[in-house]
Amino acid sequence: MTHKPEIYISVDVETAGPIPGEYSLLSIGACDVDDESRSFSIELKPINTNADPKALEVTGLSLDELAIRGETPEAAMAAFGAWARSLAGEDRSLVFVGFNAPFDWSFVNYYFHRFAGGNPFGFTALDIKAMYMGATGSTWADTRSSQVTKHLVPESRGDHDALHDAKHQAELFRLVRALTLKSELR
Repeated sequence: MTHKPEIYISVDVETAGPIPGEYSLLSIGACDVDDESRSFSIELKPINTNADPKALEVTGLSLDELAIRGETPEAAMAAFGAWARSLAGEDRSLVFVGFNAPFDWSFVNYYFHRFAGGNPFGFTALDIKAMYMGATGSTWADTRSSQVTKHLVPESRGDHDALHDAKHQAELFRLVRALTLKSELR
């Protein structure tokens, strides 16, 4: 069985709460890990008014404002899917990359299936935190963003803007991948 070359897409989301369906996906930011200029960003209309005030405070997003200026979930997921598929083309496989990927993945996967008929990433979600833990032998507690950033010293910083955070995550992924490659050479 031959495998297609992979393209790694860093994805970050901002949400109104901890779980999809009950809370809304509010924004998506994504970029090609190896070429951050190939990026995508979109804000979505909320699917309901449920919100964890702490989640909204962190993002600075407003459900009322997004209800006016956001894209419908159907349009947003169609656009995101088309963008991701355009990067992969026919000859590459998409790999979803996230920092604490289970959280971001759960919203993206739910929204793709509910509003777009399927997820172009399939079942591929790569977690930078788990990758870091394996590369460094750290504990799970040491995979917090503050600890990882302190160790890897990236040039970028996260700020709870989905696209900025996706680009920051892309840099972290490249730095962790470099650690992994160094340990393989030993």
